[in-house]
Amino acid sequence: MEERWSTEHVLSLAPDAASQKAAGKLSAPAPWSAAGTDGEAVWGECRGSGSTPYRTVVELATPAYQCSCPSRKFPCKHALGLLLLWSGSPGAVPDGAEPADWAAEWLKGRQERAGQRAVRAEAPADPAAARRRAEKRSARVAAGAAELRLRLADRVRHGLADQSTAGPWEEVAARMVDAQAPGLATRVRELDAVPQDGLLAEYAMLHLLATAATRLDELPAPLAATVRARVGYTTETAELLAGPTVRDRWQVLGSRTSPMEGGPDERLTTRRLWLRGAKTGRPALLISFGRPGQAPELALPTGQVVEAELAFHPGARPLRAVLGTRYGAPAAASDGPPPGLAVAEAVAGYGAAVADDPWLDAWPTVLAEVVPVLSEEGWHLTDGRHTVPVHRAAVPEAALWRLAAVSTGRPLTLFGEYGHHGFAPVTAWGRDGRPIGLGTP
Repeated sequence: MEERWSTEHVLSLAPDAASQKAAGKLSAPAPWSAAGTDGEAVWGECRGSGSTPYRTVVELATPAYQCSCPSRKFPCKHALGLLLLWSGSPGAVPDGAEPADWAAEWLKGRQERAGQRAVRAEAPADPAAARRRAEKRSARVAAGAAELRLRLADRVRHGLADQSTAGPWEEVAARMVDAQAPGLATRVRELDAVPQDGLLAEYAMLHLLATAATRLDELPAPLAATVRARVGYTTETAELLAGPTVRDRWQVLGSRTSPMEGGPDERLTTRRLWLRGAKTGRPALLISFGRPGQAPELALPTGQVVEAELAFHPGARPLRAVLGTRYGAPAAASDGPPPGLAVAEAVAGYGAAVADDPWLDAWPTVLAEVVPVLSEEGWHLTDGRHTVPVHRAAVPEAALWRLAAVSTGRPLTLFGEYGHHGFAPVTAWGRDGRPIGLGTP
């Protein structure tokens, strides 16, 4: 029998809280008929207000959804309700069933469309035209970065406390967009929200990035790739997957879904999935985005393992990756929590990562045998010898109390991101070895 998802994971797929509530009302067997699963998909018919039931099918690997209802939300309440039924009432969704004809037709069509996309991705491009576009953009980015350096120098020259010439940074950000440097634009916009005592540090790091962007040809290739990514250059998924890939059994350490920062439409959401290879020990970060009313497509249950190929974005410290070929459905990890580090080792690991990428805010880390502690100074994590603060802005207060309840004063394994603001917990493993998500900020 396939590993069924937790209720928490199913609800994390919902596009909004209203969809979660509506799905809960459809999680009982009563409105469903002809439900079944073959380990790769779940399907069923849900009785609605009309005479014809809604036909719902979910392909589990991606996952992907199809429903005959008119909802404009994705996934709809019927898909979520079916997954909740499959998760919590195995008897209502029997294993080993043959897909209904309408479900089999959609699944077959989806496979065919995936094959067609792969063929289109292999179509040859015009290398001369691509080279001309790249050269033109490089010139624009270098000019924009040079202008940004001058603007930062002007602000420092007049003094950080002198507000007579310090208008909002939005105009400068717009200039960076015109220069095809969206990464610089995002960092510039964030300057208006930086406290006065932190401005000089932010100016320095942004000046360093702008300087590096004007000298890409002089940098070592891995560092140049990091700078290009920070500036806003992107690499197509097909191009990444055509290069070297890493095949491993990747354990899902955690996920977090939150509003996407810096976009023109703040209703967009971004989902981060952190993985670690069982053989290689490499960390990986998968990112997917969702439009308004739609949850991000990519979803893998925390604590499970998927054998797959990943292609990493180039950089001095490669972390972000794209998911390539999968070899089977996700399965439960058989060896419990992942191995972790002592607090001192985690701090040293982040230091090594920053040495490779000076603009790195945090690095994915598993802490072993730590206890959450609340003191007058706030929340901390300790292993009995060393202590690190919790990054409060990245973790909701309720999640920290939940973490304390899971721990009950005893050491546990904790995954999150450690950086100069502290440790941001994402997943905890209780005494029974089961992963527990700690919520979204």
